[in-house]
Parts: sequence; C-alpha cells; structure tokens
Amino acid sequence: MAKVVHAMIRVLGEERSVDFYAKALDLQIADRFVFDGFTLIYLRSRGSDFEVELTINHGRAEPYDLGQGYGHLAVAVKDLEAEHRRFESLGLKPTPIKDLSHDGTLLAKFFFVQDPDGYKIEVLQRRGRYR
Repeated sequence: MAKVVHAMIRVLGEERSVDFYAKALDLQIADRFVFDGFTLIYLRSRGSDFEVELTINHGRAEPYDLGQGYGHLAVAVKDLEAEHRRFESLGLKPTPIKDLSHDGTLLAKFFFVQDPDGYKIEVLQRRGRYR
C-alpha cells in the first residue's frame, strides 16, 4: 500500500516561503538539500510525517504560471475562527470563513489563504472527514 509523503511546489524565494509556511501553518524545515541549479526544502509539522517540498530553481526571477490545473493544499485545525483571527493578525489576508453543505448536512467550514507565490491553501475546521 502506498503512503503519501509529500507535495512539491516551485517557489521563487526560499526565505519568504519558509517564513510564510512557518507563520501560517507552523511548518518547519525538516531537510534542506542544495544541488547545482536548484534547492529542495522539506517542511513538516510536529505530529505529521507529511511534508511540503519547496523547490527553488536557482536564477529564476519570473513568477511561475500556476495555470488552470493546480487546486490547493488543505490543512485541518482545531479552532477555525481562532486560526482565521491569527492569520489576519499576521497580515496573511485569509478569505472569509465559508460553510459547505451537502444534502442539508454541513460538510466543511473553511477559509483560504495564498502563499507568496500564489498557491492556495484551504484551512478547514477539524471535524467529520477532515480530522
């Protein structure tokens, strides 16, 4: 059986991306590998083996075109309203909190935020299927 271990995104700036993910999601550097032409940084939170892999291509100055195929990363939190207030206090510009229902039953309560490169992150209330 396969185990999902990471999701990779390409970013322009190491410092600004590491800073954003530390502030927003409490992800810390687990490993950092510098190669000719690119650097890989693996970010992980306490209590989880899943990582976000940041790929920085050396010498790249233009933002990446995220295209129409990229969706978002998603994280679940214990207190969505408190996290929303925290994101606002950090100047991270979260979207308003929304509810999503299916057949009259609340499926999810969430907001979105974008990282410095424009990648969307969904922050969900921990409940139901989002534990």
